[in-house]
Amino acid sequence: MSKSKFLQQLNESLKPLSLKEREDILQDYEEHFSIGLQEGKTEEEIVTSLGSPNQIAKELLAGYHIEQATAQNVLRATWAGIGLAFFNLFIVLGPAIALAGFILSAWAIGLCFLASPILVLGEAIVHPSGFFLFNFFMSLAFCGLGYFILIGMLFVTKLAIKGFVRYLKYNVSLVKGGLKRVE
Repeated sequence: MSKSKFLQQLNESLKPLSLKEREDILQDYEEHFSIGLQEGKTEEEIVTSLGSPNQIAKELLAGYHIEQATAQNVLRATWAGIGLAFFNLFIVLGPAIALAGFILSAWAIGLCFLASPILVLGEAIVHPSGFFLFNFFMSLAFCGLGYFILIGMLFVTKLAIKGFVRYLKYNVSLVKGGLKRVE
């Protein structure tokens, strides 16, 4: 990417800022290019070392918005955080605990079923009985069932973790300023 294309993309990405602020930022990056060219670097090497203009703009805009935060925005975020805390505590916590309990108990059942042949062999050593073969073959069936339960729980656990992370990101976006509607 050339210097002009880099600066053009950076300028486009910084549109929310005032013209004066954009000019200051672009002037700083012009200086990066002039210093780099004096050091013998090519424009492509300088662009690579600076990174993506869109990413630079996102970081600069995030800093700008933090600086522009007013007492009203902070108060609104605080109230949103308090509201979410009560909502999460009273509405979300119960089902989340129930889901965690289900996942943990299913893992425990799968592990116990998987270990059942070992338990039957131990029981046969301690208390020999005439039903050893029946118990052993039933424990093998439970072992297979436990294997399938554990495989299923692996997917369920990954799905639950992914959903939990998405829910946390949703909460953070609400506290940071609400969700933006795309219409």
